[in-house]
Amino acid sequence: MATKRAIAALAACCVALTACSSDFKGVYDLPLPGGADIGDHPYRVTVQFADVLDLVPQAAVKVGDVPVGRVETIRLGEDGWTAETVLAVNGDVHLPANAIARLRQSSLLGEKFIELAPSAAKAEGRLGDGGVIPVASTNRNPEFEEIFGALSLLLNGGGIGQLQTINRELSKVMDGNEEEIRSFLSTVEKLVSNLDSHRSEITSALDGLNQLSATLANRKKQVEGALTDLTPGLQSLSDQRTQLVSMLQSLDRLSGVGVDVIKKSRADLVADLTALAPILKRLADAGESLPKSLEILPTFPFTDAVRDGIKGDYLNVYATMIPAPGVELPPPGEGVPPGLPTLPLPSSGGS
Repeated sequence: MATKRAIAALAACCVALTACSSDFKGVYDLPLPGGADIGDHPYRVTVQFADVLDLVPQAAVKVGDVPVGRVETIRLGEDGWTAETVLAVNGDVHLPANAIARLRQSSLLGEKFIELAPSAAKAEGRLGDGGVIPVASTNRNPEFEEIFGALSLLLNGGGIGQLQTINRELSKVMDGNEEEIRSFLSTVEKLVSNLDSHRSEITSALDGLNQLSATLANRKKQVEGALTDLTPGLQSLSDQRTQLVSMLQSLDRLSGVGVDVIKKSRADLVADLTALAPILKRLADAGESLPKSLEILPTFPFTDAVRDGIKGDYLNVYATMIPAPGVELPPPGEGVPPGLPTLPLPSSGGS
């Protein structure tokens, strides 16, 4: 009977509210008992969620587990994939413009509510009326059903049955190998420390590799052309593989013979170089004297000093020819072509 009277009173209240206001849309417009005080001048904030689960209008909005507002409406976003909730927040609550929103649950089987919190990044501006918290700044906690579903998967078809096997095999591996494992872990620690100390060089190398990859990607046509043009050359090398192998084998034999010759002639070569050392020393001692003595060769038999005694373009040379002993010379004038002057020749040997 009491329940019937409460329902009747609630129905009467609804009828009265309907008569008083044409904006009344049903029970969702009635404030929940014990709800947050949004004050006289609340501001509205739109929060986008990838999934609002079973969140309902009039759900609480909290900051640090303190109720500061309520959910007014829940609708589908313009992209058709995200859910948008409009929150009414008490005007005295100040939040940064980059605040985040989480969909949480008051207890294991309790109601859903939205928690607003500042971002881990530096606060930027102030969240005001008409503000939007995007999907990237929202998340939700795992559902009770999801946790039990994952636990059921683990227990029924997961790795619980293999834990004993894994533990047994690990015990076999580590039994009696404690020193080796400890040494291995120490080596790994040193390796990680070295990698950490060279992280800037590794980063630079990766950046260089990234730039190289980008350059190769931009020159894809040139690379393809080079590979295409390289194909005939590779084909020629493949066709001449037998000749190349024979050449390399012959070169190997030649190198063996050369090494053997050098080894056997090493003593003679050293002796020749030792014998050549005094000659080279004398040449070195000659210094500039040897080049100067060779300067007369192009102008033999005249030295450079002769040029100062030459006047004009010709050089008069007077030569005296003396026949060898026993050579009979014709009398003066005989055997001389007509018209040529004759020169008196000195006698040889008193003749």
